[in-house]
Amino acid sequence: MKVSFIKKVIGDIEVTRDLVLLLIIGGLYALSVALSNTFVNVYLWKQSGEFIDLALYNLGSVVMQPIAFIFAGKVAKKIDRVIVLRAGVITLAVFFTTVLLLGDRANSYLILLGVLLGMGFGFYWLAFNVLTFEITEPETRDFFNGFLGLLTSFAGMIGPIMSGIIITKMNKFTGYTVIFTISLILFVIAVLMSFMLKRRSAEGRFFFKRILAERKKNHNWKQILHAHFFQGLREGTFMFVIVVWVYIATGSELAIGTYGLVASGVQFLAYYVVTRVIKSTRRKRFIFIGGTILYLAIFIIVFGDLTFTKLITYGVIISMAYPLLLVPYVSLTYDVIGKGWKAAEMRVEYIVVRELFLNTGRIVSVLTFIATVTFFSEERGIPILLLILGAGHAVIYFFIRKVDFKPNKGGDNYAFSRQDKGEGDSGSTTV
Repeated sequence: MKVSFIKKVIGDIEVTRDLVLLLIIGGLYALSVALSNTFVNVYLWKQSGEFIDLALYNLGSVVMQPIAFIFAGKVAKKIDRVIVLRAGVITLAVFFTTVLLLGDRANSYLILLGVLLGMGFGFYWLAFNVLTFEITEPETRDFFNGFLGLLTSFAGMIGPIMSGIIITKMNKFTGYTVIFTISLILFVIAVLMSFMLKRRSAEGRFFFKRILAERKKNHNWKQILHAHFFQGLREGTFMFVIVVWVYIATGSELAIGTYGLVASGVQFLAYYVVTRVIKSTRRKRFIFIGGTILYLAIFIIVFGDLTFTKLITYGVIISMAYPLLLVPYVSLTYDVIGKGWKAAEMRVEYIVVRELFLNTGRIVSVLTFIATVTFFSEERGIPILLLILGAGHAVIYFFIRKVDFKPNKGGDNYAFSRQDKGEGDSGSTTV
């Protein structure tokens, strides 16, 4: 794809070859994850029918992600960001290759699969965020994030429904083999594309402990980190329970695809509206509204019989609420980072520490889920647990309301890419 063609499509924006390549890689990643990642949980659940098996798989992923982020941060600071990105994509390709090779024995290697997935996510998102900052300029950053969001939303709409149709039309696990193979091919293409990116060597020490300790000196940074812990507290369990509930209620992978199509479509429109309505002065108010709606929506699915109608209603509501929460929340987070100590020099460390708190919340969430299904019946224990853990996003407000920027403090603002996603899709570091 030539840069000249892209410029004709987007107008008078000075795009570089590396910017276009990074967008293509991001789009390939989004489509691959949208096609397969949601269905991995169902694939594993169908082999055993036990929620605790899914919990162990997801525990391996959320434990490995912060470890991968720390290691990837060291490599990104001392060697090359592109190598880290490539390592992430290759690891994800290895993950899907392993799932294909294991077949109906995948349920015996849950921790291994989770670790591979967590490693891939950690390497990929650390590198992608840093490369976004380095490849884009202030005048092209909004275009990059907006266009990537468009690609991600489009992938979120078509990926699950395509996978649902393929799986439904084929016998037993053949459909899963097909979609996992397609995802593998997309990751291989992404790896090949990464070789066209300009190498970005780096020098410097990795001050992870220094930025971790910065929360004792920087009140705003401390509040943001605490908010991310509670964000992870909801995500850890909700990212796999909801999609399996959709399958249990319908017995159909096509229903999962329909759920993903509707939820992603609503979320796409909601993001379009929210980004034009929210002002920086109203961020905290919208975070409160979004978090409250996300919590209240849980009551639709935890009482009474579990039906697809209830689940799709829940999906529509949270898809409208997530943009209300995430758009101002992410902006506020990076405003805090941008005004922090040596923000430009320490951007890698800030991302790593943020991910540490986010995934610590996810780990606590999954461990709590494992304890619940071990000591209580799934029918009674899981709904109560969801009401407790589901408060995570609502609690965010009580930390970010304490964030306050002193006048004339200075500092710069830095924007990083992220993949917007909803529950049932653990394809990124932010829900």
